[in-house]
Amino acid sequence: MPYAADPHASPAEPQPQPRATPYWRPRRGKLALAALALTLGACGGGDDPPPPPPPPPVTPTAGCELDGSTGGQAVVLPGDPNAPEQATGYAPKVTVYSKTYMAVTNNPVSTKAACDVLKAGGTAIDAAVAAQMVLNLVEPQSSGIGGGAFILHFDAATRQLTAYDGRETAPAAADENYLRWKSASDQTTPLPNPQRSGRSIGTPGTLRVLEMAHRDYGKTAWKELFAPAIKLATDGFAIPPRMAAAISDSATVANIKRDPEMAAYFLNPDGTPRAVNTVLRNPALAAVFSAVAADGADAFYKNGPIAQAIVAKIQTTYDGNTTPGVTTLDDLANYQARKRTPVCTTYRQYEVCGMPPPSSGGIAVAQILGIVENFDMAAHKPTLVDQNGGRPSVLGAHLMGEAGHLAYADRNKYVADTDFVPLPGGTWDTMLNKPYLSQRAGLISTTGSMVTPVAAGNLGEVPLAPSMVQERGTTHLSLHDKYGNVVAMTTTIEAGLGSYHMTNGFLLNNELTDFNADPAPGGVLVANRLQPGKRPRSSMAPTVVFRRNSDGSRGEFYMTTGSPGGATIIQFVAKTLVASLDWGLDAQQAVSMIDFGGNNASAGSPMIVGGEHPNVDTSTPAGGLPGDNDPLVRGLRNLGHTVNTAAQSSGLSAIIRTTIGGSAVLVGGADPRREGVVLGDTFKP
Repeated sequence: MPYAADPHASPAEPQPQPRATPYWRPRRGKLALAALALTLGACGGGDDPPPPPPPPPVTPTAGCELDGSTGGQAVVLPGDPNAPEQATGYAPKVTVYSKTYMAVTNNPVSTKAACDVLKAGGTAIDAAVAAQMVLNLVEPQSSGIGGGAFILHFDAATRQLTAYDGRETAPAAADENYLRWKSASDQTTPLPNPQRSGRSIGTPGTLRVLEMAHRDYGKTAWKELFAPAIKLATDGFAIPPRMAAAISDSATVANIKRDPEMAAYFLNPDGTPRAVNTVLRNPALAAVFSAVAADGADAFYKNGPIAQAIVAKIQTTYDGNTTPGVTTLDDLANYQARKRTPVCTTYRQYEVCGMPPPSSGGIAVAQILGIVENFDMAAHKPTLVDQNGGRPSVLGAHLMGEAGHLAYADRNKYVADTDFVPLPGGTWDTMLNKPYLSQRAGLISTTGSMVTPVAAGNLGEVPLAPSMVQERGTTHLSLHDKYGNVVAMTTTIEAGLGSYHMTNGFLLNNELTDFNADPAPGGVLVANRLQPGKRPRSSMAPTVVFRRNSDGSRGEFYMTTGSPGGATIIQFVAKTLVASLDWGLDAQQAVSMIDFGGNNASAGSPMIVGGEHPNVDTSTPAGGLPGDNDPLVRGLRNLGHTVNTAAQSSGLSAIIRTTIGGSAVLVGGADPRREGVVLGDTFKP
């Protein structure tokens, strides 16, 4: 079988400690993509090296080249245990300006690959294909061809915005208790737990949805877009800091060891995790990429060695210690990506568009904006504004947090895959019309916080129970080509490292755990229950914003943004939009700003205030709580909020179109909490 598992491992030779040169910097000369595959070697097994010091701000150079600054750091912070991925610090970044094209991803190597495509005349969707394949190597814990994706695409020529749905689906043989117990006769939890079992794996959608979008809007040959990733997988690439952090703790290592292919790839021969900057090769994935490049997505989905290996992996029991899934070759062969109508609403002088169901992101972000539109948010701007976004005002953060609680209440009850469960009234306008959101805004006080969890709005006789399931990790790409086309793509394998099932060099998702395991708690059905062929609800929120013309019609493209972060994506994206649209922050300041918001998850549900941010004081005074010395945290607590100051792991990116000196330019920002950078035909104004 040409795609059999391969150990992929580099020889475990004694190597010097990782040096200060960043993992993606060329050894000499200009940075060609081939050189990225040949960067620094590093340690084999043994003790992990001490974390590097916080790096200086990243400063890109013109023409898709990378300078010598690092895009991130490998300092693992004590973040929220429920967070999708480990928080790895905060490395300040500078605002980037470009003339016609721009790429922002969560890793410098993938940003470079996307930018090179744009520079050569490719379209935004061409760049997305190239970037996703590279991300499968350098950020495998977050996304890949074993997962799913949502894409918003703006076509500048026709001014049409299209939503592409590549969400994973439940197998045809699954029932509503598929994640809850092994079978009707054996009502015990799947082993080793639902997330790590074969039951968690949905039929992947990433390749199908990229192929669909590329057929519509691609310009560069499909085959050419796989070349950068094939080169990296074959010649080798240096393990980035976040990838190293994702496999560094003992619990993760124990889970990796359950799968021999994962262990051979991510661990040294002595069982220790491979260290940052270790050169890694993935010939099995290079073979998969080569097959898909030559024959299209059918090479992955139709009955052949790749599909057979996927099904075999899902159905494996690992000597009886893992409950298998029931995915078949027919599930793969029958998978279809879908085109959907974006969720578009007005917010002040802008039109904000997001992803429709099965994602809840577009509706929830629109609800938050529609609620805070009833307040003068411009009067509650951040203070001490710096490159890191300054300090949000207490009242501004309070209003956003309360709006978040209300939006999550509605999405938890009403939003699911609308191919199976319709929205109230059969339309999202029921949840997004101005009178309804004004009514919801009336529940917010400026002098105190609501008691959580707040109830969903009364949207008629809809016999549904709230669904509180929390999603996990992802990555996001923001792309703008020289033709004016825009892509906002959020892509995922769900939790960090997905289901811990690896085949042919790529990880399989655990996306089905985004369904409610219990289909009817208290005897009342939930909208987001598992059904055969259904797509689990998501919080992913790729977003595109337009200016509105004086007659209210859609005007020019203004902004695109999005983020990873599981269930907190909605909060991260809403924060970034208000920071730009109401508070006038540039793209970098908006994504850099303190992460804050509320999600109505439980009784006493806390607001988050990201403690990794340099403008947040998380120290604990005598007799107090962590963060009580911080004016924002203290002010929110004085309003009655419970506040969680755990480090956050957002991966926001943003591109804003504006004018400088009468000429249209692009302004970009990459999240300081991840490794990403902004590249394009850059200049310094």
